[in-house]
Amino acid sequence: MKLFIKEHLLLIMVQCLQFSIILLIIWLDGYDDWKILLYAFFIGLFFLSGYLIYQYMTHREFYKRLEREFLSLDESLEKTGHTAVSEAFDELIRSQYRMYIKKIKEIESTKEQHLEFIDRWVHQMKTPLSVIELTAQNLDEPDSSSIREETERISNGLHTVLSMARLRTIKDDFHIKPVYLEKLIHEVNQENKRFFIRNKVYPKLEKGDGEWIVESDEKWLFFVITQLIHNGVKYSTGKTNKISLSLYEREEAIVLEITDYGIGIPVVDQKRIFQPFFTGENGRKYRESTGMGLYLVKETLDYLGHSIEMKSVVEEGTTFRIIFETNTNLT
Repeated sequence: MKLFIKEHLLLIMVQCLQFSIILLIIWLDGYDDWKILLYAFFIGLFFLSGYLIYQYMTHREFYKRLEREFLSLDESLEKTGHTAVSEAFDELIRSQYRMYIKKIKEIESTKEQHLEFIDRWVHQMKTPLSVIELTAQNLDEPDSSSIREETERISNGLHTVLSMARLRTIKDDFHIKPVYLEKLIHEVNQENKRFFIRNKVYPKLEKGDGEWIVESDEKWLFFVITQLIHNGVKYSTGKTNKISLSLYEREEAIVLEITDYGIGIPVVDQKRIFQPFFTGENGRKYRESTGMGLYLVKETLDYLGHSIEMKSVVEEGTTFRIIFETNTNLT
């Protein structure tokens, strides 16, 4: 209704002004029967009102459509009426919708090709890395350790790139099943044993009795735990020789807590650590930081339906908690 009034406000004002001028001219010409003049004026208003009411009733759906926000793209295809303007408007919207869908499909096709290329490239790079690592084992120290350290960094970087590429289709890559957290943490520690030795920082798991089982995707959860442990080790190197892992129950939820005793995260950076490509003050000190690790962790946990908490104090350390809200400790 507001839009209709706005559109026809100028017409109403012009018509009223026109009626007034005509009546004024008649009166100045010497005709002084006010009853007839007012009658003529109200006749004009009657016809104007009738026209406006007719216009509003026949275009009511059209104006409502213009004033209402679309909650989905499908709503844009709903008809707005049977008038010429409504039909022209509907055709315009349908044309724009078809163009929009075409552009979206083109963009998705390009992204799919890019993701497929990244996926293949990462897998192809794993082979020469493995050959380099095997070759390095036959070299003398410290050359062997230096080369294997660099290949490990490259491998971790490639794995991050692959995880980023797959994040878009993560829902299609889920395989939810019971996951034994203690066993999974042990596998993460085994795979990163050389990383811990090189940095002289070692994770230690503390847990209560029972088997800590959660419903999740084992592969993606492995990636999340690895990222958090890597961060803890990286920012603890040279300051302490341990990080603590603990499993416990909190309000009928299972919590995996990962605590390091390193440099901590500045308060000014804490609200932004889950943003993509944000490295912050610590990232500028450690040149290897890409700013994607914690972003991938948060996005993955959101898709899995788990939540994450963080608490940090500068020069004292950082704690991350993964909360498995709907799970219980099975004994």
